[in-house]
Amino acid sequence: MRALWALLPISRKNPHAKKNKAPPPSASEELDDNPFPDPIVMPIEDVIDLHPFAPKEIRSVVEGYLRECCVEGFTQVRLIHGKGKGVQRESIRALLARLPYVKDFADAPVGAGGWGATIVRLDPSRVDTAGSRKP
Repeated sequence: MRALWALLPISRKNPHAKKNKAPPPSASEELDDNPFPDPIVMPIEDVIDLHPFAPKEIRSVVEGYLRECCVEGFTQVRLIHGKGKGVQRESIRALLARLPYVKDFADAPVGAGGWGATIVRLDPSRVDTAGSRKP
């Protein structure tokens, strides 16, 4: 005996599925639709909030930011990474441990973010302003 569903003219597609769903835009299409095609230039300050950045961008943002802080002569900055589970904090601190122009780093004081922010002390003389690190 054949199964009943094999005999009935019922569509096996999900009736609740969204119809005419467009595929997500490709990376080049997203770039074409960018309302801000030019880079946004922001002044370098002694604090940066990393919340607006995508997690995969954080390390490169922090490294570039710290390099520019050294070029500007900053000796101490604060990185606001948030508390959460500590994943971003540990990723950032692993990066800080290998940068030659970072003297040391620690949790910020309670009034400045506590363990949701990191205070970084810099040695601007250890960064090459041409873009390559000094040994």
